[in-house]
Amino acid sequence: MKRSTDKIRTTHAGQLPVPPSCQDLAFRLYAGETVAPEVIEAGVADVVRKQLDTGIDCIGDGEFWKTRTIAYYGSHFSGIETRPLKPGETGSTRTFTRERDEFAQFYKDSDNAGSMFFVPGEKPIPPERERTIATGPVKAKGTEAIDREIETFKAAIARTGKTVDEPFFCVIAPGWLDHFLYNEYYKTDEEFLFALAEALRDEYRAVVDAGFILQVDDPGLVDWWDMLKPALSVEDYVSKFAKVRVEAINHALAGIPEDKVRYHLCWGSWHGPHTHDLPLKHITDLLMQVKAQTYSFEAANVRHEHEWRVWNDVKLPDGKMLLPGVVSHATNLVEHPELVAERILRFTNIVGRENVMAGTDCGLGRRVHADIAWAKLRALVDGAQMASKVLWG
Repeated sequence: MKRSTDKIRTTHAGQLPVPPSCQDLAFRLYAGETVAPEVIEAGVADVVRKQLDTGIDCIGDGEFWKTRTIAYYGSHFSGIETRPLKPGETGSTRTFTRERDEFAQFYKDSDNAGSMFFVPGEKPIPPERERTIATGPVKAKGTEAIDREIETFKAAIARTGKTVDEPFFCVIAPGWLDHFLYNEYYKTDEEFLFALAEALRDEYRAVVDAGFILQVDDPGLVDWWDMLKPALSVEDYVSKFAKVRVEAINHALAGIPEDKVRYHLCWGSWHGPHTHDLPLKHITDLLMQVKAQTYSFEAANVRHEHEWRVWNDVKLPDGKMLLPGVVSHATNLVEHPELVAERILRFTNIVGRENVMAGTDCGLGRRVHADIAWAKLRALVDGAQMASKVLWG
């Protein structure tokens, strides 16, 4: 990835507000509905154009295709199916946490509202009734499914008629995929995890071969911490549980140049207390072992903003870059550009201006209202310009 050599470069974490033509796109496609390619392309092109008009340097496709359903995963992998939930089971690990135990009424009210984000106008999330499971060897079905997404993104970029600098494309990490895909075939969880990594390798390569920067999305590295009952010690969690997940990621990334990869870590994007988040300081050494050039992480929301100081005690390896979130997905308040600039300067003062790119804590799409999401991206760009004036004069 390009470094910030003459200004602070900007990007975001992936998901963006969905244009009308792409509403429920993934569900519609995998339900068998025929959606004209030009309709999808026009929708993605609209989001590409909005990013460029806003001034975002490294743009994405908005992630309209992705959904956590058997239809989506089934188009990518073999060896999986669904079954009805058994008594006491959940459909994803996000509903089985120590924080949900502590804030039981809050999460009960959230579930009754069918919401994780409380966004005006959002469609309620239907209750989970099925569990997606591995019933045989999990293997990639080739790259046809992801190629369709990639080619649509390419066509959308071409449709704008504008020059696009280093577009990026998101693919899930193996240690996040097992939040939604349960092992009922492999003898051990580690064997299952590396099977997922092997199945994802072709998709990672397809993104890079298409000329995009690969973003590996991995909330799982830290948010698994609150999903284990009974809780592990921090030492055991980091040195055993989380370490094998980094090894699985690196297995999937084998052969891909590090400067084509950025790694996104967050603590889950739901609008909840987050009092059980694992502190960043416990995971930074392991984070630096991921074979990526650039590391994206939450640095703007009220639970994690103070953790910028952690980087005073971490030696950033040569050639690596930080991509802190400097606007948050967790509030409807639009950050003032001066605050954004201040957040950026905290990091440049520690690791150097050329080693910092400004981003968002998590994807803004569906987490805040569309109007607010685009205003936040504008504030991101304006704040980066202010910081650049300070840094380059």
